[in-house]
This record gives sequence, structure tokens and C-alpha cells, in this order.
Amino acid sequence: MMTCKLQLGAFASSSNHSRQQGAPNKVRSCLMVATDDHQDTFFKTNLPTKLAKTYVPTIKPLLEKELQESNNNTDAPIINSGKFGRFGGKFVPETLVVCLSQLEAEFNKALHDEAFKAELAEALKDFAGRETPLYYARRLSEYYKMNNNGKGPDIYLKREDLNHGGSHKMNNALAQAMIAKRMGRKSVVTATAAGQHGIATAAACAKLGLECTVFMAAKEMEKESSNVQLMKLLGAKVEGVNGSFKDAASEAFRCWVGEMENSYHLTGSAVGPHPCPTMVREFQSVIGRETRKQALEKWGGKPDVLVACVGTGSNALGLFHEFLEDKDVRLIGVEAGGCGLESGRHSSTLATGEVGVYHGALSYLLQDQDGQIIGPHSIAPGMEYPGVSPELSYLKETGRAEFCVATDQEALDAYERLCKLEGIFPSLEAAHALAILDNLVPTLCDGSKVVVNCSGCGDKDAAVVFDRKLFHGKF
Repeated sequence: MMTCKLQLGAFASSSNHSRQQGAPNKVRSCLMVATDDHQDTFFKTNLPTKLAKTYVPTIKPLLEKELQESNNNTDAPIINSGKFGRFGGKFVPETLVVCLSQLEAEFNKALHDEAFKAELAEALKDFAGRETPLYYARRLSEYYKMNNNGKGPDIYLKREDLNHGGSHKMNNALAQAMIAKRMGRKSVVTATAAGQHGIATAAACAKLGLECTVFMAAKEMEKESSNVQLMKLLGAKVEGVNGSFKDAASEAFRCWVGEMENSYHLTGSAVGPHPCPTMVREFQSVIGRETRKQALEKWGGKPDVLVACVGTGSNALGLFHEFLEDKDVRLIGVEAGGCGLESGRHSSTLATGEVGVYHGALSYLLQDQDGQIIGPHSIAPGMEYPGVSPELSYLKETGRAEFCVATDQEALDAYERLCKLEGIFPSLEAAHALAILDNLVPTLCDGSKVVVNCSGCGDKDAAVVFDRKLFHGKF
């Protein structure tokens, strides 16, 4: 039996945001809103007050069967139901299963449609600006070699920060907006953390003539006001939500539930029920395909180590997926250590979490002894989420990928270092990946090739970095 807590988090939240109109009765009857600000909402399943670690809820026969099959087959590759070993799946009310199945069918048709693939390739090239450079960070490499007796790896940056919109998010937003149009949807709803996915989605919708609504945590709207203004300039409606990104994500899904026949829920994170994580990973995997091609051109081989930050996992999977079968390529994901793991204020789901169900899929979660979600913390808004990709959960469990953490302060130091040594502003999310180089580099062979995914541009974070440095340390 699976030894874990199973929390059944719904796509609703304890947010005070009041947008709930029009939800179909069948879906609404499956949702209830928690009254405690520290609790998320749940599907009604007659759960006990205390969830034992060996407790497996009997929601329906299909769930019990899926869990049993996945437990007996943890080394299995991804299967058609969206399972990665025992992780993933589609833990949602039956009404949503139909909609998600329609989405999966359209996704599969698009992947085999030569016209769609040609249109997407053209849009990625001419609109998004792909391919993005694989940049040799010479001075950063020399910095680490100088501190390691003149020896160390050559460090390259995959410059997703140069993508249109300033991050890797455009890769997926463009593709999914095209699918929304194929399905005849007139509007798109989404949630964003730092605003980069919101900008990418708003831009893609503007290009394709779709209405766009973006949900965002009110506290992040204040910190990322320039991104909010850009979304509005692109024609998007931006809705503030009390709480954090997880609450914005819940609210976006609730909005979609109310207008499923006319709207499209465009997820930018590699979480949620199948096929959402698979779609995001598939459309982000252009990052890894380009990296393989560029590495062959630059040094005639493969990278030795790939490094990416991990919030929910979209940019990490985008880089890693191409190299999963290359066992000689190390995959290292870096989570947000916040104020330190011992403080309890962090977003290190894979480092400290336990397995459960949240937002429609089985994965690692930050949860307490009662199965309640623990509020995540990170100086990088895009990493402040209590769950993680089911596929990354599988890669952790099988040992194919390694995961570590970088604190807020370490990310701030890495941000400043890249600015001064390379003239590049990384996002605070990407700065977490750069921060781990301090500990990683001394363990690597001289001349080995390391690729760090610079997943976003950090001009949005300049004020936060300056304020923190002003009060906690001079530049």
C-alpha cells in the first residue's frame, strides 16, 4: 500500500475573490470552500479528520485501480492516462473528465497535424524569436575556475530570457492559444505568478484575436506592477486574488468551470490533471531540443550537466526531457529554499514534501500532518507553489534527476553575480539555478560542460533585489 498522505485539493480556494458565477451544477456540487484562511478546498469525499500515512481514500473504483497499478509499476514509463509511474492522473469530478478528454484528443490531433506544426514553428521563429542562444558565460566560468585552482567546467546559459515576453513561457502559451482557437474557443483564462506567463498568454491571445483573463495574487500585482501594466496593454483583463499563486490558479480554474463551452483554461505550469502537465512539457521541450543541437555545433557533444530552477517544473522539464534517455547527462533541479529548510518558510516540495493529490494530480506536496497544504514561500513568485510536476516527482523517485535547494539570499547573490560578470539580468527564479553553482562546480571535472536554463529576464525583479540589498547588504 502506498505510504503517503493523500490530500484531495480542488480547483477552488479559500480566496476571498468572488468570481464564481455560472459553474455547472454537477461541478459546483463537488466543490466546497474552506472557511479557514489556512486551508484549501476539497472535493467532498467523506475524509476522516486525521489522515494516516497509509490511508487511501475510496473515491471511486477507478482511482483505487489506478493507484494499485501504479504502485506495482513504479519503473514504468509514462502511459496514456497521463501517469508517470504512480504520479499524475486525472483526479477531478466526472464532469471535468469529459472536458479534459476532449482537450487530450485535440492535443493529440494537433501533434499529428502537419499544418499545426508548421504554423507553430513559424510563430516560434518569427513571433517568439526562437531559437534562443546557448551562450558561453566566459567570465562566470573564469570566476569559478579562479576559486578552484584554475580548474572547473565551462558554463553555458540557455537564454530563454531573450524569448518574446522575457521568459520561456511563450513556448507553451503560443501553442495552447492555437489549440484554443482550433477548438473554437473565444476566450482564454489563466493564472500567473510573477506575470511572465500572464504576459506570454496575453500576447498570444492578442496575436490570435482571443479574449484573455489573467488571475494573479494581489500581493504580486503590487510587486510586479510593470508586468500587470503590460498585460493590460496587451488587452488582458487582470483579476486580483487574495493569497498566492496557488489561490490564483484555483480561481482561474473556477472561472473556466463556469464557461467551459466558450473558454479555454491555458495552464502555464506542469501541474494539474492530465493532459495539462504533458501538454506544457511537450511545448516547452523545444528548449532541450535546441540545446542538444547547439551543443553539438559548439563543442561536438552533449552537455555533461543540465541545471534548472524548479517551481512547478515547466522550464526544468523543457530542458531535461530531451535528455532523459542520455544516462550520462546529469539533470539537476533547484528548488526555492526560502529562509532555509529549518525555518519552514520555503517552497522545497521535492526536498521536504510528501505524496498527495492536489489540483487534480498525484505528486509531492507541502502538507502538514492533517494533509492540509502548507503555505509556500520564496523571494521568486514563480517558485511559490506547494506542489510540483508529476513527471518531476517520478524523476525524483526513480533517481534519474537530482534535486537541491537554494535560499533567497543565495539567489540574490547569484542574481548580482551574473549582472556584474556577464551583463545579464536573470529572473529571481533562474537565479536559484545559478546559485547552486557555488556547491556544484567544485565537484565537476575540468572542462566539463554545464548548461543552466536562464528561464526568464530579471528586470522585473530589479526593485526587489535592490530593496533587499539595501536593507541586508550593500552592492
